Amino acid sequence: MKTFALHPKMLTLSGVFYPTGYAVIMFPDAQQAEQAARELVSGGYDDDAIMLLPPETILREIGRVDGDSDVDLPSVGTEGATVQKYVKLARQGQHGLMVHAASDKDTERVMSVVRTLPFSYAQKYHILAMEDLE
Repeated sequence: MKTFALHPKMLTLSGVFYPTGYAVIMFPDAQQAEQAARELVSGGYDDDAIMLLPPETILREIGRVDGDSDVDLPSVGTEGATVQKYVKLARQGQHGLMVHAASDKDTERVMSVVRTLPFSYAQKYHILAMEDLE
């Protein structure tokens, strides 16, 4: 599993988190996120295509939250609302996985594992649209 690093390609022109080709899945705790990652890898998914997102990383890197303040949170559009959802869940102690899933087939492979665990929220970033994953 790779360490999360925010790259300019993961942002919109206005600087909002939008990692095209990735699925972001939120789990109630670290153990469930790590279990999902292990199961993906044991099922043949590339370990380098998976990044763990601890709550502090979500708050600092994705939400750009400064302490308890939402001053830096993006608030415009669907992308901003989605980031706010991640921040809310991270503040509850939830952990995320960010998985590169370029094709629909990859996304289904990821979700077939994720659906066996209690996840709270999942989003797939396409070029021009986001997709709620269930």
